[in-house]
Amino acid sequence: MRYLILGCGWVGEYVAKLWLKEGHEVWASTTTKEKYHRLVADGIFVFEQNFDRQATIPTDLPKAFDFILVSIPATHKFTLEELRHRFLHVSLFLQGLTYRKVIFLSSIGIYPDVSKEIDEYTFPEEELQEKLLLAEKVMSQFPNRHIYRLGGLFGQSRIFAKYFQNKVCTTGGQLANFIHIEDVANLITQGFDGQLTQEIYNVVAPEHPLKKEVILASALKYGFELPSSFDDQDSFQKVVTGERLQNDLNYTFNYKSPLDF
Repeated sequence: MRYLILGCGWVGEYVAKLWLKEGHEVWASTTTKEKYHRLVADGIFVFEQNFDRQATIPTDLPKAFDFILVSIPATHKFTLEELRHRFLHVSLFLQGLTYRKVIFLSSIGIYPDVSKEIDEYTFPEEELQEKLLLAEKVMSQFPNRHIYRLGGLFGQSRIFAKYFQNKVCTTGGQLANFIHIEDVANLITQGFDGQLTQEIYNVVAPEHPLKKEVILASALKYGFELPSSFDDQDSFQKVVTGERLQNDLNYTFNYKSPLDF
């Protein structure tokens, strides 16, 4: 198989190494020289590409791929116009390629913070976060594409308790809508290989403990200091469900609960 990763961040680098181990050909874009050299050393075919500035396809890039993973972020710090420009370039780039399937990585941050059980179709478009929605709408124009809205990403060195050591935690009363990177990688790979019936999928672990419980569990497991205190604020009970993707792929999670991350 020949894979292309546009925007080879943490998730992209993780899955690229898995695909290489399986003997696949992997191409990836990056914006930094440091990552370029690291990915090349791993055996990935890498090209530098900043989609804020250009949409030109490198001359040595194959024009046909089996699967394309698009992990270009719709970052909050950019304006809507800047993001529109970025994803126009992504769109123009993809129009010059052929492929079997595309998966675009979005975020459950697209949903409002409310006390509710949320699936992919709970809210009308006007209630969704406009920057993430803009990116999804651009990607939706392509055939054979699916959008994965990822929950809070953890695993490897990303440990929830690490970010609250000796700090006041104000979000401990909220429910955790998290996902482990191992499960993300499996769900991406199986999504490419399998039959997906929906355009949009939430990608979250099935269990939703309180964030306070996750902090305490991961601090104990990995030896991090506890928060100086828990001062619950905005303790809405938001539960994002990922059953559609789990059912479509008949998937068994490696990490059903963030308490086990």
